[in-house]
Amino acid sequence: MTKTYKIEVDCANCAEKMQEAASKTDGVAEATVSFMTQKMKVAFAEGADEKSVMKEVLKACRRVEPDCDIALS
Repeated sequence: MTKTYKIEVDCANCAEKMQEAASKTDGVAEATVSFMTQKMKVAFAEGADEKSVMKEVLKACRRVEPDCDIALS
């Protein structure tokens, strides 16, 4: 399953770092962050719980940019 989320990211470099962090999160098969569109596309691993995975993705992204926000609802 793939979902798209609105994300606040301040620069293209941060978007790239967030993409790397999200991609390394357990339960994520692939993640793409676009600074231009302010969107994150996440492909979940089979059997992964979307809500718990996205909480971990948000934590990982906040390590890159502390004021990052992902619209999870």
